[in-house]
Amino acid sequence: MQIHELKPKHALRKEKRIGRGGKRGTTSGGGQKGQKSRAGHKIRPAGRDMIQRLPKLRGVKNPLKKRMQTIIIHTSQLESTAENKAISPKILKEKGIIKKDSDLVKILFDKEPGAAFAVTGLRLSEKAKAAILKAGGTVA
Repeated sequence: MQIHELKPKHALRKEKRIGRGGKRGTTSGGGQKGQKSRAGHKIRPAGRDMIQRLPKLRGVKNPLKKRMQTIIIHTSQLESTAENKAISPKILKEKGIIKKDSDLVKILFDKEPGAAFAVTGLRLSEKAKAAILKAGGTVA
């Protein structure tokens, strides 16, 4: 006789099921009374209500990111700002048009400049660049 050939004397007795057809009785593991014992219970985390009360800051994606503002100068303003027909961030800072050398400055076209200017270290629109070169100026 082998171990796998052994058979019990009496058949195994099944456990009696109680309550709502389940194996755990009437409360079925849900405990007694209260929100946690109800069907479909959900308890929100305590911090979520506080977060929902905070106002949404529309349009703010990264508040820590530095926002640089582009300062626009028109070609008609060049004559009043230019010293000896040279225009650079350093000269614009001395004149008080920009606060820092790192500020973004762009020259836009509005009318033909009256003289030839030497523009260095500034961004220009295509029309402004063409107008300055046409007047005999240089762009670097």
